Amino acid sequence: MTSNTQGASTKTRTLAILVMQCVVVLACVAVTTLVALAVQDRSIRVATTERVLDVSRSLADLDQVRTAVQDDTASAMAELQPLADILQEASGVDYVVITDAAGIRLTHPTPDQRGLPVSTDPSAVLDGETFVGTETGTIGSTLRAKVPVYDGDEIVGTASVGILESRIASDLNAAVGGLLPWVLGSVVIGCFVSALLTGVLRRSIRRLEDRARDAETQRRIAEALRDQTHEFRTRLHVIRGLVAEGESDAALDYVDRLVPLTTGTAAAAAVGDPALRTLLDALAAEFAARGGRLEVDPLTTVEPGLLDDADLLVIGNLCRNAIEAGGQRVRVLVVADPTGVHVDVSDDGPGIAPDLIDRIFERGVSSKGGPEARGVGLDLVRRAVAGRGGTITVGRSTWGGARFTVEMPITARGLVR
Repeated sequence: MTSNTQGASTKTRTLAILVMQCVVVLACVAVTTLVALAVQDRSIRVATTERVLDVSRSLADLDQVRTAVQDDTASAMAELQPLADILQEASGVDYVVITDAAGIRLTHPTPDQRGLPVSTDPSAVLDGETFVGTETGTIGSTLRAKVPVYDGDEIVGTASVGILESRIASDLNAAVGGLLPWVLGSVVIGCFVSALLTGVLRRSIRRLEDRARDAETQRRIAEALRDQTHEFRTRLHVIRGLVAEGESDAALDYVDRLVPLTTGTAAAAAVGDPALRTLLDALAAEFAARGGRLEVDPLTTVEPGLLDDADLLVIGNLCRNAIEAGGQRVRVLVVADPTGVHVDVSDDGPGIAPDLIDRIFERGVSSKGGPEARGVGLDLVRRAVAGRGGTITVGRSTWGGARFTVEMPITARGLVR
C-alpha cells in the first residue's frame, strides 16, 4: 500500500470517526433537549394548575361571593362581575366564572354569556367535588379549576377559574426560545471537542500505524539478517575447508560463483592495505557492472594492518550506499594512521532529502526507492562509528549528491583504543 493510499485511508477513517462522534453529540443533545422540554412543559402545567386552583378556592371563600350567589340573578351579576374583573386581571387568569346553585353564570369575560347556563355539566361540582383539567368552553380550550361555594354545609354555587391552553403553549415556546441558544451552544461545543478528540485520536492512530510499519520492517530485516547470517556461516565453512585442504583454486572458483565480479579493475591499485584494496576493487567491479565508476582519491593512504573489520564495514557500507544512490560516479577517500581513520565518500546521485537528514541513520529509513531500500547499511555504519567513539556527518558533494564524512580513533592489532 502506497503512502498516498494509506493517507487517504487514514483521512477516511478520521472523517468517519468525526461524523460518528458528531452524530452521538447530536443524539445526546436531542434526547437531553426533549427531556428538558418535557420537564419544562410539566413544570408549567403544574404551576398553572396550582394557580387556577388557588384562585378559585380563594374566590369561593369570600363572604361577598357566598352572599351574592344567593341573590337574584341581576343583583348577583351586578355585585360579582366587578369583583371577577379585578381578580382576573390581578391573578393573570383568562376567565373567572361564578355560578349559582342552578349552574347559571353570574360572571363571565364575555358579557352576552352572563345569565346563561354553563357550557359544561356542573353537577359534579355542585355535589361537592373539585375539578381540575382541560375543557373546551366558550372562549376556547382552557386548563381550569372548579370548586363549590359553601354557605355553611350547603353548596350555593361554583367558582371556576381557567387559563387558555394557547397561553400555556406560548409560555412553553418562550421557554424553548430561552433554551435554544444553550442547545445550539452545546452542539457547537460538543462537535468542536469531538473534532479536537478526533485530531488527537488521528495522531495517535498515525503513530501506532508508523510503529506497526516500523515493527514489521524490523521483523523482516531481522529475519533476512538471520537467514543471511546462517547462509554466510555455511559459505565460510566451505571456504575454510577448501583453503585448509590446499584447494585454493577451488576456493576462488567457489567465491567467484557466490560473488561474480567484473575483472580487470584497477581502481585501488595504489592502496597499500590489501584488505582495503580488495574491498574497493570488488566494489568498483560491482559498480562498473551497473555502468558506474568508483574513483579512489589519490590522497588515500592506509598502512597495511591498521584497519579492522569495523573499519572495513564502515567503508564498505558507505560506498555501497553511494553506489545504490542512483548516480554514475562515486569517490572515496580513506586516510588511516596510528592515530585515527578518516573516511570521505561522495556521489553524484540525488542526495539526501532535507526531511531525511536527521533520520537517515535510523534502521529501516532509506533515501532509495525500490528493492534496494532496506535501510540497514547506514544503521550499521552509525553503530560502528558510535561504538568507536567517532563522528559522522552528512553533507552535499561537489557533484550535488550526498557526502558522508567519518572520523574515528584507530583500533588494530597492537594498538589500544
